[in-house]
Amino acid sequence: MNTRIVILGGGESGTGAAVLAKAKGLEVFVSDRSVIQPKYKALLDAHHIAWEENRHTEKRILQADEIIKSPGIPDKAPVMQAVLSQHIPVISEIEFAGRYTCARTVCISGSNGKTTTALLTHHILKQAGMNAGLAGNVGRSLALQVAEAPQDIYVIELSSFQLDNMYDFKADIAVLLNITPDHLDRYHYDFRKYAEAKFRILRNQTKRDAFIFRQGDPVIAREIENHPPDAALYPFSDDDNPALSGFVKDDELRIRTANGLFAMKHGELSLKGTHNLYNAMAAAIAAGILGVKHEDLRRSLGCFRGAEHRTEPVACIRGVDYINDSKATNVNSCRYALQSMKAKTVLILGGTDKGNDYSEIEQLVREKVRALIFMGVDNTGLHAFFDGKIEPIVDVHSMEDAVAQAAAVAQEGDVVLLSPCCASFDLFKNYEDRGRRFKDCVNRLAQ
Repeated sequence: MNTRIVILGGGESGTGAAVLAKAKGLEVFVSDRSVIQPKYKALLDAHHIAWEENRHTEKRILQADEIIKSPGIPDKAPVMQAVLSQHIPVISEIEFAGRYTCARTVCISGSNGKTTTALLTHHILKQAGMNAGLAGNVGRSLALQVAEAPQDIYVIELSSFQLDNMYDFKADIAVLLNITPDHLDRYHYDFRKYAEAKFRILRNQTKRDAFIFRQGDPVIAREIENHPPDAALYPFSDDDNPALSGFVKDDELRIRTANGLFAMKHGELSLKGTHNLYNAMAAAIAAGILGVKHEDLRRSLGCFRGAEHRTEPVACIRGVDYINDSKATNVNSCRYALQSMKAKTVLILGGTDKGNDYSEIEQLVREKVRALIFMGVDNTGLHAFFDGKIEPIVDVHSMEDAVAQAAAVAQEGDVVLLSPCCASFDLFKNYEDRGRRFKDCVNRLAQ
């Protein structure tokens, strides 16, 4: 009798896992509580995979030998409570795909910067002529690539949710950029549990593997001390410390690689800001471990374009710069964006609060922000923290109003920055939808 695989969630990861499972001769069923996008329905139909949408048929789901769960589905969801009560094994798409590939993996996580670092790492490897795929939270489904377009190397962006359901999968190169409070609502508001989830990226690593991390992150330092990794350590920092694998000296990024010491002036890097310096270090160290030549590193770091929705310039209208940082779904990410602003800023905040502590950006707001625009269904938490600390504060409940109010209060030479600190699900489909609607509204201002 065939192993029965049930996949919860019919998006990119779910459909990819379904195609791989079908290719391996497993019995597959996909169930999604929402509507499955037409392109994914077409993919499932093309591979003769059974699916349902707008419901979870519990009787059929509980017949599974194994569940592959979309990372967006929390354990508290009714369908997951039923699955867990029956002790059915639950894994992630990444865990499943890892069973069927021997490719090398560069796995990247962190509370902030992981998308940019993953995109940059993949860019460097491709520019160097390597057969590399991009997967996880960006790119195409890892499982689908394993099934239909195998690569020699996969660069995989991993969220804490994906790491939660990984057990036997191993990263050949693990990158951990930082750990700051995020998604605490999924971890019972216990920061230690969130940090432990991030450190699952080191699971199953051996002395032959590599762990790249930011020296000076207090949470990473504590976890390393309490649970020393088996992998070789590759720390980086913006300090002048030649003992590190990546460091800064004489306004240069310096990286120790298999081909010797690589150096590049800050001004030659295409990505600007301290946070992007960290991202470039991590990507360059990973590429160096994989043998990328210095000339390829230099060319790639100099021509890379950043990720959409991450401090993305949109337009300059009547002397005001508009910047889309919709991917800033936590406070630490917003802090990085504010640090890189050189002008007075009108800051748009708000959305679904995940247990945020806004004290991390309080001083930057006092120093740099001309006005705050709160955009969300419920702005109570924002008001509780910021009221009386800065004026004006304006409440809005749509992107159109947010951009209009920001334009009204901004002065020539200012920046209007969308860097919400919060998840997007109260008013938008996701952070991409929020960012694109911001850009649409800004572009209409210019007409």
